[in-house]
Amino acid sequence: MPTATDLDIPALAARLRLGVTRLARRLRQEAGAGITPSMLSALSTLDRRGPLTMRDLCAAEKVQPPTMTRIVAALVEAGLAARDPDPSDGRVAWVRLTPVGRRLIDRVRRRKDEYLARAMRDLEPHELAALEEATAILERITAGQV
Repeated sequence: MPTATDLDIPALAARLRLGVTRLARRLRQEAGAGITPSMLSALSTLDRRGPLTMRDLCAAEKVQPPTMTRIVAALVEAGLAARDPDPSDGRVAWVRLTPVGRRLIDRVRRRKDEYLARAMRDLEPHELAALEEATAILERITAGQV
């Protein structure tokens, strides 16, 4: 087995980046969400973290307030999210998933998982074991990053 000094780590990093990028693109295509990737990302954040203020949603999504305002307006218009005023501070708005938004997120995740499961069915046991190990490594690399 090669050691880290035997490997061309920058080349491996480039291949990994390309593979992850292509997989992410394919999963977006399989999602069939009917909304933009930015809208889907915001919905996913709301699903994971619960209702958030606009400020916290901007921080989580790493976008500026005008961008998030447009995204949330589109989500609200589509019935996927709701904006609620803060009862103690009228300047603050809370954004939450609606039941329709939750069903969309569940459907998108199910479609992506089904695509991956179909793609993995023909793999050899040693390849599945390698993917299991790689998944654990990717989870370690991205730990704490949301």
